[in-house]
Amino acid sequence: MLLAMRVFTIIIGFVLLLSCSKEMPEDPFVFENPLLDLSIPTGFPEFNPAVYGNRPTTYGVELGQRLFHEPRLSGNNTVSCASCHNSGHAFADNKAQAVGVEGRIGLRNTPPIQNMAFMKFYNWDGHMLQLEKQVLVPIITHEEMNSSILEVIGKLSADTAYRHLFKKAFGDELITAERIFKSIAQYEYTLISANSKYDSVMRMEGAAFTEEEERGHHIFKEKCASCHSTALFTDQSFRNVGFPLNPSTQEAGRARVTGAAADYMKFRVPSLRNIAYTAPYGSFGQFIDLRALLDYFDKGVLPADNLDPILKSNGNRIPLSEQEKTDIIAFLGTLSDPAFIHQ
Repeated sequence: MLLAMRVFTIIIGFVLLLSCSKEMPEDPFVFENPLLDLSIPTGFPEFNPAVYGNRPTTYGVELGQRLFHEPRLSGNNTVSCASCHNSGHAFADNKAQAVGVEGRIGLRNTPPIQNMAFMKFYNWDGHMLQLEKQVLVPIITHEEMNSSILEVIGKLSADTAYRHLFKKAFGDELITAERIFKSIAQYEYTLISANSKYDSVMRMEGAAFTEEEERGHHIFKEKCASCHSTALFTDQSFRNVGFPLNPSTQEAGRARVTGAAADYMKFRVPSLRNIAYTAPYGSFGQFIDLRALLDYFDKGVLPADNLDPILKSNGNRIPLSEQEKTDIIAFLGTLSDPAFIHQ
């Protein structure tokens, strides 16, 4: 009898153990992905509304940064976003025109990626209004990555490490186009540059302009700030400033987007932050350095019916003495943010 009771007790215990183990979840994963503190620097404009629909998160940004440096986004696994957007050059590449898979040359100069969270338009012609939609463009463009989003999803889905990263960022291992786009955009939203010498001077943190920089600042406000305004150093408008024309028949500037003759060869005014790191300059790298660009404005730009009114009113030029050019270049150097390019 005693032996039977012991056997019965063992059986009951075993049954209870099995029932408990069935109630235990197979995967104890708990989805936690905190929002990152993305603040607006003093004097900066409001975020692009898209930021509020895709707030950067701890693991979303981690995934986005990994994808940004992932060459498997390209058809032949050789080109990543970072191939053209190098952090050491303020996320530009110091080439006249972008270079993609198999050395293919793109239509335009690679723009730097900084303060994208505050921009209203993306690309030289402003054809994108949200970073999440911009991500697909280089992936499918023949001269850039020459791939497809389905091909990219297939490559990433075969990688256990990526499935784990997507689970941390979105709660499960499913890899979709939307999640790829969102995570890369989240990473790019965090690329905020607001700690240059200029910023320190404006915030009265103890830094001071040299005499040359101070002169350049005054000249800049007089002759450049009408277009390169706000804390972003761009008014985000589209203007034809009479630069040498791209010989490609595919180029029409903003008119490629709007179809309007009035927008022919108008381009988005670029930000001047970190400009010392991003030569050459112009929509297809027309100017090797800042001196060459200022020389061009001084000597006279190409005439056009839709040339910017400010240039027209000054005889199609911005007159500058050699000393003024030197001083402006010195001031533009104060817009460099070493901490930003070394991140």
